[in-house]
Amino acid sequence: FSFSGVMEKLGLGPEVLLQENPRLIYARLTGFGQTGKYAKSAGHDINYLALSGVLSKLGRKDEKPYAPLNLLADFAGGGVMCAMGIVTALYERTKSGKGQVIDASMVEGVAYLSSFLWKSQNLGLWSRPRGENLLDSGAPFYDTYQTSDGKFMAVGAIEPQFYEQFIKGLGLDSDKIPSQLNFSDWPEMKKKIASVFAQKTQAEWCSIFDATDACVTPVLSFDEVASHQHNKQRSSFIKNNAGEISPRPAPLLSRTPAVPSIKRDPFIGEHTQEILLENGFTKEEIAKLYSDEVIEFRKPKANL
Repeated sequence: FSFSGVMEKLGLGPEVLLQENPRLIYARLTGFGQTGKYAKSAGHDINYLALSGVLSKLGRKDEKPYAPLNLLADFAGGGVMCAMGIVTALYERTKSGKGQVIDASMVEGVAYLSSFLWKSQNLGLWSRPRGENLLDSGAPFYDTYQTSDGKFMAVGAIEPQFYEQFIKGLGLDSDKIPSQLNFSDWPEMKKKIASVFAQKTQAEWCSIFDATDACVTPVLSFDEVASHQHNKQRSSFIKNNAGEISPRPAPLLSRTPAVPSIKRDPFIGEHTQEILLENGFTKEEIAKLYSDEVIEFRKPKANL
């Protein structure tokens, strides 16, 4: 969470710093933005998502709205949109020679990210209540289904040619089931498809749908992603020297790809003293900051 006005209290507001360096790009990332009724209020991803209107669209039929972890407002509408603003400002500076202030609001960021929802309202994609539309778990051909071993398959067979392959893979006769876009039959079709998926394991369904265009894939756990054949072939996940797995930086650049470190992530406070010494603090000043609980130290245990 974050508030507006914090940097001004420290005497480090944009007016002060831009006067010192007019080329400076000053990014301000907050939940509610620098102005407005909630500007000085605390909040978290779910609150920003709610105020953007996007949360009202997320959830299954006859259920309350739910937030998909804190991915949408915090990281997508906040971090990524703010980074895009910085890149845009950097590019503009090559022409003007001037910096500027970026007001990145997570509410507005996630709202803008969801422009498709706004622009497609008149297409009939979101004309039904939450959880009854094409992409929000309403359609039987855009959902997840449990397999006989308690795992799940993800289905995204929207286009007719993909849907045809999906139905064929399930072993159903397309002449004996309702039309794909017949809304009234969707609930019954979901039950039928669920009962079919429950008859085989995830691995068995993968052997049926892999190498087809049915748009059916396994729902992989974090423990499984790195060993999946596709991800393995692309080296999509990396392992550090502590054996921890994480995603490889994306997107992949052809000429200057990111070179990820294989070192473990630092502990909070592990390099505090080192960095403060590099920036001119004395050991006495650092000791005082530590005793006043302004900073913290954490050294890794010795590997004996």
